[in-house]
Amino acid sequence: MKTQVLITIDTEFSVGGAFADPERNRPVGPEAVFCEVGGRSHGLGFLLDTFAEFGTKATFFVEALNAHFFGDDPMGAIARRIRDAGQDVQLHLHPCWTYFERSDWRSRLQSDPPSDHMHSRSVDTLTGWMQQGIAAFERWGIERPVAMRTGSMMADRNVYRAMEAVGLPLASNIGLAVYRPADPALHLYSGVHRIGGITEAPVLTYADLVLGERTHLKSLTVTGTSWGEARALLDAAQDERVETVVLLTHPFEFAKYTSPGFRDIRPNGINQDRLRRLCRHLADNTDRFETVPISGLQTNAVTNATGRNTLLRVPVHRTLGRILENRVNSLRSA
Repeated sequence: MKTQVLITIDTEFSVGGAFADPERNRPVGPEAVFCEVGGRSHGLGFLLDTFAEFGTKATFFVEALNAHFFGDDPMGAIARRIRDAGQDVQLHLHPCWTYFERSDWRSRLQSDPPSDHMHSRSVDTLTGWMQQGIAAFERWGIERPVAMRTGSMMADRNVYRAMEAVGLPLASNIGLAVYRPADPALHLYSGVHRIGGITEAPVLTYADLVLGERTHLKSLTVTGTSWGEARALLDAAQDERVETVVLLTHPFEFAKYTSPGFRDIRPNGINQDRLRRLCRHLADNTDRFETVPISGLQTNAVTNATGRNTLLRVPVHRTLGRILENRVNSLRSA
């Protein structure tokens, strides 16, 4: 059995500290996606070039509600560039952007602060946001999305009910080390699952440290997972017959910058090397792995949804190596 590897990229703009200090800060648009240094993109450009080099198929979850501040043009152009590069474009939503619907948003910050969560919302509210996102794709000239990821991996049953209502059959809304839903039925570590009428492919959550009865969980990301850990997890997924491994990343993870305005951008060499090693390994081992976009799960989603929920582990020496590597990376200027 080949393990399907879904490399997923949340492609989003940044509020840039505007809610914390609206007088000094403002949202950051394409700069947060391209992360350019000397005319070279170390964010989206690096990703698309790397995927083209190794023949990697990936899914870009493109955030659509930012149009409330930026309008359609900036993210629409990015979505079309991703599509034209042959990659999968699906829907991502951060409802905090709807705060900009009202011109008096600055004066409301103290009395009625914004919220970005999508759990604990009514189905009507959620369907409204999803319909706005789908409409943005139409205005951008992008094929209607079939999959969605909630902002900050926040989800509950109503999210899936709303997805059914608007016709979004595929999801990757769960990453237990990012956000742990209150509903135990949504505590999904790996694999492919059915939640109502929706097929959910959670970001892989694994155990990196076990101390007595306490288990520390991590979700599979480029910044938080070393290449040694990622390779060990791929091997473990093969051994345990985990059908799908989902990785989460963002374009800005491949650059360093001064927050919140994305100033003084520099390449993040360690993270770029991690992604290149992953793509090269997958390309060199097509007998064991295949990279697929989430839309590729659609035709056989019900068949793939085995319901197995395996918690994979990495050796402790890999974890300690990652801690050291990330410490070195944090001290490097580039």
